[in-house]
Amino acid sequence: MSEMIRIDKLLCEMQIGSRREIKEYAKKGRIKVNESVVKNTDLKVNPEVDKVFVDNRKIEFARFEYFMMNKPQGVISATKDEKDMTVVDLIKDNLRGDLFPVGRLDKDTEGLMVITNDGEMAHRILSPAKHISKTYFAKIDGVVTEEDVMKFSKGITLLDGTVTKPASLVILKTDGNTSEIEVKIYEGKYHQIKRMFAACGKHVIYLKRLAMGGLMLDDSLKTGEYRRMTDEELKRMTEETGSIHQ
Repeated sequence: MSEMIRIDKLLCEMQIGSRREIKEYAKKGRIKVNESVVKNTDLKVNPEVDKVFVDNRKIEFARFEYFMMNKPQGVISATKDEKDMTVVDLIKDNLRGDLFPVGRLDKDTEGLMVITNDGEMAHRILSPAKHISKTYFAKIDGVVTEEDVMKFSKGITLLDGTVTKPASLVILKTDGNTSEIEVKIYEGKYHQIKRMFAACGKHVIYLKRLAMGGLMLDDSLKTGEYRRMTDEELKRMTEETGSIHQ
């Protein structure tokens, strides 16, 4: 059985207005539930059964929203910021106003970002106990060697003495000055991949996240584009994290 919700809470969550504004709408007879005008915004409704209208426009209700984004450089992983554009600012067709990014990518890093309002799923994805892997493509200033591959496989001691968990490093190509690699890590320390390569005497010049666990970045998404996640992708995340919502 779906959860009952107060009309004012439902309309606030769907960004129709503040609670004060919604009370005014109700007083003026602008809110209907099914065919009846409702002036008491304390009334609880079943959003999966009852039809709620404001000014005769049906209000679509989404308890949870899930978006996949190919994050561009120059945009920060936050809900709002006074100076910079955020990943949430880029989403224009969301129903809810409480979206947030799951984890973070550095401002100059591109790639897969999940944006949702499902706090439980986000917690499970980010929980160290779940060991959800994160796969990245990177361009490195310097020649990545098999010795580096071995170091990554054992865990890197960063320049500040922190030791990372073992990671998988694959050399895709090198031209004698730069290298292209793919790396899979199982934790999310601050600037981790940049710091891992710095500990090997190398500099990351481009970084893009390709996957989080079994969730792969849709390669048809251009940088800065996003879309709603599919049922299959949500099922995959559910199986991997144990989230109860799907």
